[in-house]
Amino acid sequence: MTNCRWQNSDSCVLRTTVTLAWASLFSAFPVSFSLRFAQPKEVEFSLVNSCVSCASRGLLHITGFFKCRHSRKMGDILHHVSLSQLCKRGYHNSQMGSSKWRSCAWWSEEASSTMKLTLFMLPFLVVVAFSSIKGSTVYGKDFLASLPPSNSSSQTLLHHLSSNSTLQTLHSNQTKVVNVSLTWFNSTAMNETDEPHRRQQQKRNLSILDRTEAVLAHVRAVIREAKNENQTQDSDYVPTGPMYWNAKEFYRSYIEMEKHFKVFVYEEGDHPVFHNGPCKSIYSMEGNFIHAIEMNDHFRTRDPKKAHVFFLPFSTVMMVRFVYVRDSHDFDPIRRTIRDYINVIAERYPYWNRSLGYDHFMLACHDWGPYVSVAVPYLRKNSIRVLCNANTSEGFDPVKDVSLPEINLQTGSINGFVGGPPASKRPVLAFFAGGIHGPIRPIILEHWENKDEDMQVHKYLPKGVSYYGMLRKSKFCLCPSGYEVASPRLVEAIYTGCVPVLISDHYVPPFSDVLNWKMFSVEVSVKDIPNLKNILMSISPRHYIRMQKRVEQIRRHFEVHSPPKRFDVFHTILHSLWLRRLNFRVHDDQ
Repeated sequence: MTNCRWQNSDSCVLRTTVTLAWASLFSAFPVSFSLRFAQPKEVEFSLVNSCVSCASRGLLHITGFFKCRHSRKMGDILHHVSLSQLCKRGYHNSQMGSSKWRSCAWWSEEASSTMKLTLFMLPFLVVVAFSSIKGSTVYGKDFLASLPPSNSSSQTLLHHLSSNSTLQTLHSNQTKVVNVSLTWFNSTAMNETDEPHRRQQQKRNLSILDRTEAVLAHVRAVIREAKNENQTQDSDYVPTGPMYWNAKEFYRSYIEMEKHFKVFVYEEGDHPVFHNGPCKSIYSMEGNFIHAIEMNDHFRTRDPKKAHVFFLPFSTVMMVRFVYVRDSHDFDPIRRTIRDYINVIAERYPYWNRSLGYDHFMLACHDWGPYVSVAVPYLRKNSIRVLCNANTSEGFDPVKDVSLPEINLQTGSINGFVGGPPASKRPVLAFFAGGIHGPIRPIILEHWENKDEDMQVHKYLPKGVSYYGMLRKSKFCLCPSGYEVASPRLVEAIYTGCVPVLISDHYVPPFSDVLNWKMFSVEVSVKDIPNLKNILMSISPRHYIRMQKRVEQIRRHFEVHSPPKRFDVFHTILHSLWLRRLNFRVHDDQ
């Protein structure tokens, strides 16, 4: 190549290239700056990607500049730089000929070449560095951001499902499993050879919480695709049938729960109010769950950083017994106990403030469970409340709360209470026995007590008649609410193979996120109690037989075992918690 210069061409080309560099910087900076303060919804990343790509290619073209510095004319160099390919939104090439650039004496040949090279690279390094930093804080467009209140010290953004997918049931027509886009890093690499190194660096930069959320994102996708999978073989149990909203998705979700789900139990608090509960009463689920989760080595983690949810291990029943002043009708002592406990864990651990309680849960089978939860506003509003008293008219929210079955374990075990004859050996149409308790039972007794042989309705059972014997003789068992919506009669009916008849308003039956109760139970409104017999008689014998077999099939989800067995009540409660945890994403900005 002939050594030829064109009117101090080095200075001109240097100025031209630097202009391109700074143009890339100024075109990328406003976009990056706007991303910093934008709501994490519907964010476009294409412009930032193009500018980073522009900077990357620009570095390569600078090298080309030194190779072409002796070319015959300026047009060859500009052809090598390829303005139109560097950045579509870059500095207009008409500015290249500005007189103020030509008259700049600093770019003389006497200037240091090291200084020139430094100025070449500076803008590109700034663009790449700033964009990579932003890559770790942007959010996927599949989430709506819910910012903490301004007076909160929490720096967490908690992402919910969009409003058209509020409840993550496994019903194929309702489930909207969130598809999390992992947009923590910019996807544009300088070249293919640098990609493995970039991925390793990204993996090292991910926090434990980031990795946890990445796993949950994968789980959501796996569950969504489960409905297209073939039937799975399992030595224990594989859910099938119409009593599940979507049996395949439920099974896949359950398997993923067994692989990943971790619960951290706060160790603060002393007996008898904390880490303790009844195991032989109508409220036995409180004590059984507390004992089961604290003794469990599979789901319980001692490392709170690895936990998906955090358990507040207080017993409402024990607080009523030891904290509440009998007949005072004053909930304040119980509420102060809960408030003080949450203040303690919030001071000792960062996790309550990190999510404002969204990934924390309480469990209460006592009727007062919903009322004591108002002690801390975030406990009622944000936290997962596992409640027997699942009354929507009193604030129970099936989107985030869990309906807990009320199980009366008189002996602490289900031995002797489970099982019953087939449909053909049940001569009684319907059965109920119970005192006047709440507003619904008096209506039932008024219309049906001692009125019809097919309708065995009693305030008190005749002497010598077995309560469980009557359950096993009856086709339908009436399960009316008392003063509160939950009743142990529901599980008693399921245990004995009797089709439950739910007579209640505003009640969310247990595990409704998985179970389709209409397939194995009868729901009757209070106003239809006078017509109860006709409603039950209208169910054909063939349909009843199917319902009764389904009751026997779903019974395993209500059975209490020590130690717990797969798909039993303990694991089904955990699965309901698992589904709620899949409904949101926690992100820590700290």
